[in-house]
Amino acid sequence: MSRPILLNAFDMLTPVHQSPGLWRHPDSGIEQYHRLGYWTSLATTLEEAGFASLFLADVVGVYDVYGGNGDAAARGGVQFPLLDPLVAVPAMAAVTSHLGFGVTASVSYERPYLLARTLTTLDHFTDGRVAWNIVTSYQDSAARNIIGREAQIPHDERYDRADEYLDVMYRLFEGSIAPDAVVADRERNVFVEPSQVREIGHSGEYFQVPGQALAAPGPQRTPFLFQAGASKRGQQFAIEHAEAIFFSGGSPQLVRRWVDGVRDGLESAGRPRDAISVFSLATIIVADTDAEAQARLEEYRSYVDTEAALTLFSGWTGVDFAGVRPEQELEHIVTDANQSALASFTTLADGTKWTVRDLAEFVAIGGRGPVIVGSPTTVVDELERWLDEADVDGFNISAAVRPADLERFAALVSPELRRRGLLQDPDGPPVTLRERLGGQGPHLADDHRGAAHRFTGATAEAV
Repeated sequence: MSRPILLNAFDMLTPVHQSPGLWRHPDSGIEQYHRLGYWTSLATTLEEAGFASLFLADVVGVYDVYGGNGDAAARGGVQFPLLDPLVAVPAMAAVTSHLGFGVTASVSYERPYLLARTLTTLDHFTDGRVAWNIVTSYQDSAARNIIGREAQIPHDERYDRADEYLDVMYRLFEGSIAPDAVVADRERNVFVEPSQVREIGHSGEYFQVPGQALAAPGPQRTPFLFQAGASKRGQQFAIEHAEAIFFSGGSPQLVRRWVDGVRDGLESAGRPRDAISVFSLATIIVADTDAEAQARLEEYRSYVDTEAALTLFSGWTGVDFAGVRPEQELEHIVTDANQSALASFTTLADGTKWTVRDLAEFVAIGGRGPVIVGSPTTVVDELERWLDEADVDGFNISAAVRPADLERFAALVSPELRRRGLLQDPDGPPVTLRERLGGQGPHLADDHRGAAHRFTGATAEAV
């Protein structure tokens, strides 16, 4: 029997996430994306379906590369308008007890001191069910509007800066306030033991953070850490910091190449090859029979918006595809945007030649990952194949028509996973997300880089 499959739902607080045009489908309810009830209802559906977490993507700029402005993104609802995912989490946590929440926050634009407080607050309010998806961001529009730069920080420098950012965060999460500092001792009139609080004294190339953390540690201390970079520098960063990695690739062979790189890197660093869990993107279109599922896919294709798909891909890659001939073959261009997105269809495509038309049609349903279509039996067979051939631990499940495809997954695929013993439902009291996804305790592993900054009684700087 194959090992159990870990599942995260992959979504975004916006009309179009990964499948441009499908917001128009009659089954779509995504026009309610701005209603809190939409998200609390989805959270309860996912918990009942055995999902470990709801992974919420985010960007902090408009997709304005295509055609040189944001018109196509606005017209197609391409990740615009977009709400803040962190705000919705406490409400979803209040209606669930086991479901975790992965929130995306950018180290290029959030200040570490305040983000540490926000994430610790979420760790408390979710009872330890929060993960941080660490991103460096890839949009020039974000740089212009948030930090006043005409272009984003160069790709590799973003990761160099992120390394220091994470060390600041570890010191705030782990080394500033001892886990037992809050005593609330009424007899002594002491709420927090001053001797159990330390200033972190960080003075680095990019950040100056001298003082103590504002928030006492949550159940996980450091939220569970996700990362999604597949570039060489992104993978190096992930090996240093991530507890789980998210890859988006169209074939198990491509994803396996990335997975092997990560596991080899862990081994070279003296850590177990399975120290990091790996998830791969998959969009599921399921029905009672294979024929019905294929018919649903064909129906979905009639709603595809190829211009919006190219708008999305242009935003990912920093390459303007407006006005390019559909039959033109893709060429690899190195930009400071998402480098693995274009490489997936060029240098990493194993000799396959992709045209702009091919690209638009592929990306239009499910983004850069596979679209798995069929009956529950067919879908689970394919998930098992990916599990074995790509050596992943689970999947970030995306919906083409939202929330209908996730609801169908819950009704049809989850029961088949349970029948095969591939879905581990919680059978006891709630645990932290780190325990749910990693199987160990609620805190960072002892061999994780962040563990070196734990409170020891010395100053955080000296730890």
